[in-house]
Amino acid sequence: MTIPTNTVDLAGFSPEALGLPGEAELARLAARLFDTQPGIAVPGTDPYGHAPFVTGQAVPGQAIDVHALKRDFPILKETVNGRPLIWLDNAATTQKPQCVIERLAHFYAHENSNIHRAAHELAARATDAYEQARETVRRFVNARSSHEIVFVRGATEGINLVAQSWGRQHLKPGDEILVTVLEHHANIVPWQQVAAQTGAVLKVAPVNERGEVLLDEYEKLLNARTKIVAFTQVSNALGTVTPAALMTQLAHAKGARVLVDGAQSVSHLRTDVQALGCDWFVFSGHKVFGPTGIGVLYGREELLNATEPWQGGGNMIEDVTFEHTRYQNAPARFEAGTGNIADAAGLGAALAYVEKIGIDNIARHEHDLLTHGTRLLAEIPGLRLIGQAAEKAGVLSFVIDGVETVKIGEALNKEGIAVRAGHHCAQPILRRFGLEATVRPSLALYNTHADLDTLAAAVSKIARVR
Repeated sequence: MTIPTNTVDLAGFSPEALGLPGEAELARLAARLFDTQPGIAVPGTDPYGHAPFVTGQAVPGQAIDVHALKRDFPILKETVNGRPLIWLDNAATTQKPQCVIERLAHFYAHENSNIHRAAHELAARATDAYEQARETVRRFVNARSSHEIVFVRGATEGINLVAQSWGRQHLKPGDEILVTVLEHHANIVPWQQVAAQTGAVLKVAPVNERGEVLLDEYEKLLNARTKIVAFTQVSNALGTVTPAALMTQLAHAKGARVLVDGAQSVSHLRTDVQALGCDWFVFSGHKVFGPTGIGVLYGREELLNATEPWQGGGNMIEDVTFEHTRYQNAPARFEAGTGNIADAAGLGAALAYVEKIGIDNIARHEHDLLTHGTRLLAEIPGLRLIGQAAEKAGVLSFVIDGVETVKIGEALNKEGIAVRAGHHCAQPILRRFGLEATVRPSLALYNTHADLDTLAAAVSKIARVR
């Protein structure tokens, strides 16, 4: 915020001399007022008697002030059908804090240019913005080098990139690709396509009645023919948290490469690609409070550099003649054409926002919400929760006997409650439970116990009149 300079002349008296804040102090106060850093609540406890809130910067072990966080998200002030918006469709997309919105506006107002190569000032600013965002991503996922961070359109493009680059280069007839029944279509279809192209075979690891991967069955499917394993860290349909580090270790023991789909985990759980040990990790910006159309593929640097690129064009080449092209090393190797520069900067702002709150603080808050919401929904007659894994994150998928899921979604919308009703692009796992669709409320850091109380009251009313 810019402090106006055309203040009233106080006849030679400075504001400080009158006991008033001067320009520097006003700027500091304004920065505090309009800063989009998340707040920590005033001392006390919430209405449910949970951990004390404290003032100051977020540190591990302290409860976040969710009401302060809500104020960071302008869209949460919207009303729907005359009621305050309750956004419980976070597994589909998360809302954006003011700092992300402002970062996008700042880019287009002050930095807009294509990146790299050009000698002018705006190119330097845009390049700095893009590469600083890459470094923020590196830090957020704990990659060894920013060379391991490739910007893509989202998790879907990241998976397709690996399938169409590494997959086509290395898979051959009889090789096996292993996924789980939990997967989003984006982690099924690309592997079906590359299997058809190369003669490889797609195998599927099953889950139990709670929606947990059957590790014994998973391990039995691993063998010398398994070349790549691709699985989700958190199921978008059920919320199941998979034992990703163990599954990676078991796959590596058989010589397979591992891709982890982190689209649903990055906003809920700490991401550490080195601790996971995976070869690739993908996620989408819009699932973690960033813009749509931007995402990340993490890959081991030596693996990326040994992989043939998927697309050709500008930025990714070192030298071109009509007889031969020499490609750059990663990440440029996989970033053909003009990248999504502004949204990369917006993603960097979103991840910095999450870091300020603390991902462990967020996980603790959401676990509390999940426990509360599960108890409320489980008490509603005729309602069945789908997926009750011991380790879950942020999803409360359910059906009500005798009521179409789309009708439930429409009824909740009338109450200002946004949920997803459908197959969630995960038809195989729903069919595992004999279903074609569920209602899926899903959680984020700005949701409250009151949101879930309102949801449960509305769902109870729907169930009573079925």
